[in-house]
Amino acid sequence: MQGEPPPHLEGVPHMWRSRLSWRITLTVFAVILLVQGAALYYSKHSFEATQLAQLRAVARTAIVQHLEKTTSESLRRNAIPLDLAAASRIMATSPVRGLTIYGLDDNQIISYGEGTTLPPQGIKNYLTSAQNRYEVVYRPSDINSPFNIVASIDSSRVLAAVARFTEKSIVIFLLMAGLVTSILMLVLGQWLLEPVLTLQKNLINAAKNPKEPDILGAGKEGRDEIGVTLRIANSLIRKNAWNIKQMERQTEERIHRLAYYDTLTGLPNRILFMEKLEEAIKRKVKGENRRLSVFFIDIDHFRDLNNTMGQEIGDRFLEAVGRRLVGAAPASAVVSRLNADTFAVMTLLDYTDQDGSEILGHFLESLAAPVNILQEEFAVRVSVGVATAPYDGHDSHAIMKNADIALSRAKDDGRDAIRYYSDDLDLAVHKRFHLLGDLREAMQTDQLQLYFQPQFDLATGAIVGSEALLRWHCPDNSPEGSHLVPLEEFVQVAEQTGLIIPLGEWVLRRACKTGKEWRDKGGAPISIAVNITSMQFHRGDIVASVARILGETGFDARLLELEITESVFMEDMPTSIDTLRQLHELGVRLAVDDFGTGYSSLAALRSFPVDRLKIDPSFIRNALINEEDAAIVKTIITLGHSLGVKVLAEGVETAFHLSFLKDQGCDEAQGFQYTRPLPSARFEEYVAAYNRGLVRDRLHVVGKDTAS
Repeated sequence: MQGEPPPHLEGVPHMWRSRLSWRITLTVFAVILLVQGAALYYSKHSFEATQLAQLRAVARTAIVQHLEKTTSESLRRNAIPLDLAAASRIMATSPVRGLTIYGLDDNQIISYGEGTTLPPQGIKNYLTSAQNRYEVVYRPSDINSPFNIVASIDSSRVLAAVARFTEKSIVIFLLMAGLVTSILMLVLGQWLLEPVLTLQKNLINAAKNPKEPDILGAGKEGRDEIGVTLRIANSLIRKNAWNIKQMERQTEERIHRLAYYDTLTGLPNRILFMEKLEEAIKRKVKGENRRLSVFFIDIDHFRDLNNTMGQEIGDRFLEAVGRRLVGAAPASAVVSRLNADTFAVMTLLDYTDQDGSEILGHFLESLAAPVNILQEEFAVRVSVGVATAPYDGHDSHAIMKNADIALSRAKDDGRDAIRYYSDDLDLAVHKRFHLLGDLREAMQTDQLQLYFQPQFDLATGAIVGSEALLRWHCPDNSPEGSHLVPLEEFVQVAEQTGLIIPLGEWVLRRACKTGKEWRDKGGAPISIAVNITSMQFHRGDIVASVARILGETGFDARLLELEITESVFMEDMPTSIDTLRQLHELGVRLAVDDFGTGYSSLAALRSFPVDRLKIDPSFIRNALINEEDAAIVKTIITLGHSLGVKVLAEGVETAFHLSFLKDQGCDEAQGFQYTRPLPSARFEEYVAAYNRGLVRDRLHVVGKDTAS
């Protein structure tokens, strides 16, 4: 590796930069010095003792050579063993500088030269380093003479020799300590410190860059304990790096899958589908002059299935549909799940299949059989929108938008249909978009109005209620200054955009405010029925909204009736029952609108706290010419009475209808037979005029009876 030292010098510079190396070095050096100091201490004393012994021997030899031979007689006369001349020769020819002679009785006989301090008995020698003197006691056994002689010897040479010995020993010991320490450190550095430092460096590298660590010193992974430790540590670092890479790769794959694939079906999601569509348009459509179709396949009434059967069934249903589409798709096709119940398929077209109808036929055939889930069969009904490149767009956004437009038309046309994109559909979308903007403006500029259609009691003929109906006179440049926008047209746009919730609140508030104004003017207590849409009921917090509006307007809750279709009840029965009961607790009345067109059961109706059933106008119109419709009307009236609720017939247009309904025992009716819906002021006038006429008719009848 570039920048690394040669193998034989690899550990040297690093070792001396290590704190641990210096600690070990200083410790080893101190220990060696301590051992050498102890050795020096003993060797110095041994050397000094040897030198002093030699000095004593030299002095003894000089003294013995000059001692006179003595006899017993001379001893008795206390003869002097050495005279002055002999003593002077001794001190001149030897290191002796003073002599003191004692008899056997330890009495001093004579003294020459420097004085001595040692007694003849006691210690035999004494070294005084301050005065460079060494005193020695020679006893009779030492000198073969019956005297004790104490000699003062010059020891300066001995002390100098000891000092030189000490200095030389110290130098030698220091050199030895340094050499031993260096050799030991080189060995420790090679076998211990350098592997440890390498391990430290590897760990630091792994901490800085755990994914791509720079692992050094592979050659130091020996068989000893340090080498094995280094090998294990390096292996763990490599394994950790591999694990990190694997985790990153798996994380990236998971993120990619979450970002580009549907978690339920495993199919590409909208983002990936758009990318593949854009690539296919660029390479195949523009590059190879091929044609490509995109199918938007929406499952009809999937929300009803999901709400009634549960999310688990709904998920398995979607998975089954996804598998069937993939199985029916050509090899080059891309099948995607765009949202909850909409799939998209992108496929290249052959020259024999101009509009993709042949491929689409395979998809529809694959969906023809019911889906079996938990031993229950569920039919698959789909609406399909088709857009083809390059005819319907030259990029992915245009193709996707136009396929969605075609799908919307298929759903608007009653579902279970196939629609191909055309310019007319795009114009319809633009028209709908402008209609939405105009509707928002209409709500803000008071272009909307409520009309009221009276409801009659068939037994007494009295007006017992009214239904509030929304009308929109949109201003234009016509001679009339405005035109009437069909209700179903702008309500559908409001439902698709969520505007139906504030629009519904506007209708409810205006109806309650108008009803309060009627009562304040002294009018009869006439109830007002207001239609509630599915989105209002399930997403608009209808209970709080109704309570708030009643409080704001002061309208009597008992005169407010909310009309809700039976299909709305069945979307989520437990929640619907709870909501209806809360509304009933507010005091409002509840009616089932367009009864007979849904699929509610008698058991379900018993659970709902409803006050009125409203027969759908289609049954009334055909009751006189169609026996089945007549039977349905009769059944609904009987069912309503069995439940203890009133039954109202909508769409009563002729006297024959009235007669039929009275014969069947229907309670109430409304329709063009009486009057068309009227604005508030005209409705008040109509009610007042009708009630006056009704009273006259009753008085006339009473007068006839009295006269008769």
